[in-house]
Amino acid sequence: MSKLGAAHSLPKIVNLQKKVLKYGILGVPFGKGQKKDGVQDGADAIRNSGLLARLQRPGCEVKDYGNVVWPEVQPLQHKFNINNLEHVAACHKEVSRRARAVLHESDVCVALGGDHSLSLGSVDGHAAARGELALLWVDAHADANTPDTSPSGSAHGMPVSLLARELAACWAPVPPLGWLATRLPAKNIAYIGLRSVDEYERILLEKFNITAFTMEDVERLGIASVTAMALQMIDPKLELPLHVSFDIDSLDPLEAPSTGTPVRGGLTLREGLHVMDEAFRTGRLSAVDLVEVNPKIGDQRDVTNTIEAAIKILEAACGHSRRGNYPQ
Repeated sequence: MSKLGAAHSLPKIVNLQKKVLKYGILGVPFGKGQKKDGVQDGADAIRNSGLLARLQRPGCEVKDYGNVVWPEVQPLQHKFNINNLEHVAACHKEVSRRARAVLHESDVCVALGGDHSLSLGSVDGHAAARGELALLWVDAHADANTPDTSPSGSAHGMPVSLLARELAACWAPVPPLGWLATRLPAKNIAYIGLRSVDEYERILLEKFNITAFTMEDVERLGIASVTAMALQMIDPKLELPLHVSFDIDSLDPLEAPSTGTPVRGGLTLREGLHVMDEAFRTGRLSAVDLVEVNPKIGDQRDVTNTIEAAIKILEAACGHSRRGNYPQ
């Protein structure tokens, strides 16, 4: 049998697109949600590696909306264990506004970080533009601490506990974050890739029955089954807009070493691509966060490999097929 004939035994590749999809890129050069310098440069480092040209393909338009700029803030006198709270609140309020504006012109908003606290704004803006969401959180960490449970006070370890309705009820009100309107039901949230979960985070996830697939689950069940189950559980009726918040540290540090909180034993790039491939194939993907690329960590090879992994994940979000794409 010829090579061409052999290919006929593969499942048929279906072109899911009915229209030209418009993607809006929004940079969030914010790093004050954690303690390591450099992550604020992640968005521009990814852009400068040819991001827009790489994402363009038949049936896909990409527009760069530039970087979020937030107003100067005055130090706050507050009792909350949230470092740089005034900066977190001011930046991500603007992220929410800008993400909402991008989604009024685009099918998909891609928020480039920056640290993972940016998802407070991107998810809030997405919900304001599109209504109730399903949220897939791909990460080594649960990011579900509260000010009372956080060992570091870093905001990038807290966004899920603010975005999930049941977890948010565990917090005292935080006035600087009063603009945050999104409170997703816990049943609309699923994790993939967990392997570093703090003690109180585990209690919260179990108490509120949040879907969480750890790396043990990926090893036991396989990434295809885990991804299918996660997408089904957060949107059983297959009708909600999908937001994928992808932390580059979900990948094993051998794949993406230039990140602030690496944890060995993570997803391969191939597994990460599968997650994003399947998110795209739902036909409901309308927002993506790509966060925690830090170009000041590691040598040039580390940085290059990490940025390349990030771009490959974003290519999958734009529908690039590893089998090749149909011309329009």
